[in-house]
Order: sequence, then structure tokens, then C-alpha cells
Amino acid sequence: MSFEKRIEEELGSLKSAGRFRVLPETGAREGRTIGTGDGVLLNLSSNDYLGIGDDEGLRRAYLSSFGIGGEEDRFGMTSSSSRLLTGNHRLYGEIEHELASLYGREAALVFNSGYHANTGILPALSTRHDLILCDRLNHASIIDGCRIADATFRRYRHLDYGHLESLLAEAQGKYRQIFVVTESVFSMDGDCADLARLRELRDRYGAFLIVDEAHGSGTFGEKGLGLCEARSVAGSIDLVVGTFGKAFASLGAYGVMDAVVRDYLVNAMRTLIFTTALPPVVLGWSLLTLEKQRAMGAERRHLQSLAGRFREALRAKGLRVTGESHIVPVVTGSNESAVRAAALLRDEGYLALPVRPPTVPENTSRIRFSLRADLAWEDISRIPDILERCGR
Repeated sequence: MSFEKRIEEELGSLKSAGRFRVLPETGAREGRTIGTGDGVLLNLSSNDYLGIGDDEGLRRAYLSSFGIGGEEDRFGMTSSSSRLLTGNHRLYGEIEHELASLYGREAALVFNSGYHANTGILPALSTRHDLILCDRLNHASIIDGCRIADATFRRYRHLDYGHLESLLAEAQGKYRQIFVVTESVFSMDGDCADLARLRELRDRYGAFLIVDEAHGSGTFGEKGLGLCEARSVAGSIDLVVGTFGKAFASLGAYGVMDAVVRDYLVNAMRTLIFTTALPPVVLGWSLLTLEKQRAMGAERRHLQSLAGRFREALRAKGLRVTGESHIVPVVTGSNESAVRAAALLRDEGYLALPVRPPTVPENTSRIRFSLRADLAWEDISRIPDILERCGR
């Protein structure tokens, strides 16, 4: 069978199973809404959790500052080089200094994306003499990083810290170093890690703890530093990973850590060393949005309060809802039911996209609502009734 014929058959199987994906065409984003082929819809599938990305005033102010004060180098559209050559623009240093100061840590390091961070950190830090223990429902980028690394890789049951401890105890004395990696807010279920428990296990077994705050950065903590700040552990996690691409409304990711770990990553992390650096125009915007979100504590509290009310209303309709954050998944079960629910919501003016295997486990397809701080209850209050009607 030819290569083309084989992949045509595989695509046919995906279509039969309701898993075939296409890239959706989207139009203009205006505040909470987004243009689509079906008109203008309320956007409930964005990671712009604080609404900064759709803040036209902030964007216009940034663009209007181009060329002012003889600092045109801040707005270069390309770095044209890796950071270790000529691409390490001074704005990198400003952002990293600001991040380290905010978290109360010795050092920070900016990466091109969350995927670059998660596929580069563990392969750099670990060797074949080490063990990585990973929550079963960690993001695909974390799983890929674990697979790329030379270390032994095992998963513990989702949020099951008894299982994690049994693996830690079993591994004592058998490995040079044990790494434990978790998300803080899990991207598909919206539930949260017990960071105090993880820190306790780290201390007891001498592990190195990595916490991915991709969906916690900007949405938890008075200064928007994530669940680590909200749980008062930000200064004692070995390596905290965050992203600029979600609540901070920019591009790239970061890690905060001890200085010696930063130095080691600069010398060993392939996804940092062998890639073109971010352009200055992006770095300048990241620095601006990082500062902007620091003062948005009230918006964060509103976001989490709104999510709690929404989750309760959905459960009152007998719907299966998971999580405890601004990510509110409604599990429908089959692929077809998730697609059908998304279509009905679209007809009612809401963009809330279905999530299907292999992104989530079999028979747990869902509608994943990503709430935003600029929403009011009235914007989403009809959704529980719509979904209840869909399930009849």
C-alpha cells in the first residue's frame, strides 16, 4: 500500500470516529466576540483570560510608541539570530529581571513558547540515570518532553499523591535524581494540583519539582503569578514554568528558578540554544502586559467567582462538569455529542469548541469553556439551559 493510500485510510477512520479536524477560519476579534463563518459569536474558547489581548486601548498605546525617544530597536520585527549569538535583545534581560523579582527568585529565563519550554527543560536537566514522575493528565507538551528525555519516565494517577508517594518510595536509592512534574491548573479538566502536598513529597524524597503554570499565570494570585502564589509556595518550587501566550496575551514562555539552574539550561537546553530568538516587538509587548496584569487582582477574583457560579448552574441541570478554575469542561461522552453540543451553542451565538480524543481520554469528549474576566453572568447564563436541551 502506498504512503498516500495509507494516510487516506487513516484520515477516513478519523472521520468515521468523529475525530477529523480542520483548521477553522476566524475573523476579527472585538473584545469578547470573534468573527466566524456563522457571524459574530461570544468567544468562550480563547485563552485570553483577562481580556488583555482584546484591549484595543493598550494595543494602540503600544503601537503609537514606536520610534519615540530614539528607541526604535525595541520594535524590531525579527531578532535574526539565536539568543546565544546576536538575538539576545536587552528586553530579555528586563523581562527576566522583572519575573525573578516578582517571584522572589534568583533568576528567570524566557523561552519561545510553552512547547519549547516543556520539550526542552527535562531533556536538559535529566539523564539516563534519573527518573521523571509525571501526572497522567499533564499537557501533551510535558509528555513529549518526558519522552524526549533520556531518563526513565513513569506516570502517576491524576492527582493521586498516594500513588506518587509509592513511586517515590520505590525509587529511593535507584536513581541519581527524581523529577516530579505537574500542571497547576490542568488544561482539559480545569482542576488544580495540591501544591503544598507536592512540595511536602519533594522535601521528603529529595525530588526536583517542576510546576507548569500555563493556565494559572495571570488567573490566580494577587499579582497574577499563578496558583503557586495563591497557595503561598511560589518561592519554594524548584522550577515554575509560565506562559505569555494565554492570560498575558503575548507570545513565549518563561521559567523562574535558582541561578545555577538557569546557567545550566542556557548551556544544555536545545530548544533554547538552537532556535531564533523572539523579536523585540514581541518582548516589548510581553513586558507591557506583564506589568498591566499585576494590578488586575479584582479581575482575577471576578473570573474565579464567575466560574464557580457557572459550574454550579451547569451541575444543577444534571450535567457532568469537572474542575475548580476558570476552565469549565462539560463532559458529554461521545465525539458526536460534543460536536452536536458545540453546533447548538454556535446557533445560539456562542463559540465553545468540542475537545475529543486523543486530546482527552476515550468516551470523555467535552465542551471546554474558557471563561474571561470581561464576561458578566448575563453573558453566559443561558448556556446551562441550552446544554440541558441538547442532552434530551
